[in-house]
Amino acid sequence: MFGGLCWTVNTHMAVGAGDDDLMVHVGKDGVDGALEHGARPATMGQRTMGGVVLVAAADLPDAEALEAWVGPAVERALAKSPKKPKKPKK
Repeated sequence: MFGGLCWTVNTHMAVGAGDDDLMVHVGKDGVDGALEHGARPATMGQRTMGGVVLVAAADLPDAEALEAWVGPAVERALAKSPKKPKKPKK
């Protein structure tokens, strides 16, 4: 979809990696806070992805910095009910 890898937790996207960025699902209510902490909006073409931000690899110097972004994204995904499977197309 965006040319990278995506990790889902409990059937919900938590984080992704592509090029030199970490894509983090922070939820629509978490975007402003994430931007204040150095993230930038995630875009696909001309469209801004709601509730998703990008964190540059250069801003993730160690495991602690990575965990600060990944941990809350995983917790957010775990807090949601799993999505129901889609019916196969005929």
